[in-house]
Amino acid sequence: MVNFQVNDMTCGHCAGVIRAAITTAAPQADIEVDLSARRVAVEGVTDIDAVERAIREAGYTPERQP
Repeated sequence: MVNFQVNDMTCGHCAGVIRAAITTAAPQADIEVDLSARRVAVEGVTDIDAVERAIREAGYTPERQP
């Protein structure tokens, strides 16, 4: 599982856009969004760089968390 801190994810619309972007880049991904913590967890993906790129291309600034 990889966690991203996405501080500019501020509402349900943002969360939906990010979820859609990840799903497009990695249809097999299991995605958990915690809007209040501004955190996105992604599991079941081998190309995490593609997921991060998809979030960035959607207009957000993900930061990988250890």
